[in-house]
Amino acid sequence: MQDIAVLLPCYNEAVTISKVISDIRNALPGAEVYVFDNNSTDNSAEIAHSLNAVVLKEKRQGKGYVVQSMFKKIDANVYVMVDADDTYDISDIGRLVTLIKNDHADMIVGNRLKTFTDRSFRPFHTSGNKLVRLLINKLFHSHLKDIMSGYRIMSRDFVKNINLSSSGFEVETEMTLKALKYGYVIREVDISYRERPSGSYSKLNTFKDGLLVLKTIFIIFKDYKPMPFFSLVSAVLLFISLLSGSVVITEFIETRYIRHVPLAIFASGTMVLSIVLFVTGIILDAANRRFDELFNFMRSRVK
Repeated sequence: MQDIAVLLPCYNEAVTISKVISDIRNALPGAEVYVFDNNSTDNSAEIAHSLNAVVLKEKRQGKGYVVQSMFKKIDANVYVMVDADDTYDISDIGRLVTLIKNDHADMIVGNRLKTFTDRSFRPFHTSGNKLVRLLINKLFHSHLKDIMSGYRIMSRDFVKNINLSSSGFEVETEMTLKALKYGYVIREVDISYRERPSGSYSKLNTFKDGLLVLKTIFIIFKDYKPMPFFSLVSAVLLFISLLSGSVVITEFIETRYIRHVPLAIFASGTMVLSIVLFVTGIILDAANRRFDELFNFMRSRVK
């Protein structure tokens, strides 16, 4: 098993791939560089191969699939994942790798949101990142700054024990959420984030990928925090039931007769659904706790 593996997701990065590989080799001379080509239509793979990087192909289109493939195929003590677009300052990468080796964190994330140029992010990206950060920090009681950074240094324990399902750019969000869920230690380090060089273009779709990120948060919150999720939905339905039912109850007290029969049925049905969802949350929460015990047991065996 190798010591350090550098993983570069790559889709049409011919303009920048050469410089990124050279910078990594200068910063981490002994590390093996893996370029995962995601069906590039330019000569990114050829350039990487000419620089003696290991080029592997992921035929399923999407960054999430690339990261899944990276984690499955590569075996190392420390994993460095960085985008191949030459936007990240990796000058401090050696120190960050040492932090992982010394077990000071399970995942170190490069925080892009402190030092960046006016054109580093596309329109709405910073506001979208802030929204996602706010939601995750509230839901998981964390204090993270950059949820969607593509610059991450990770331990073998983390990489081999999380199961990713995202297919696209929401994969970084999923990695962060599952690290929080399973108690892995996340450490953020401020880095400089620069704009893409001329001729290099972002593949991120602001609204489409933003919706996928929000969908990922919703699904993981439902799956991994079932008690608060179903309790919240149950409380909303309970409120609706009481509000609509109060009309029927008041009418019956005053007239001893129910004229709003459909409203009475609606209030009763909503109340029943509220109770069912609350009980569902209790059952799923209990099942989740047993699964967490099994996960922690298996994790200790993998170590």
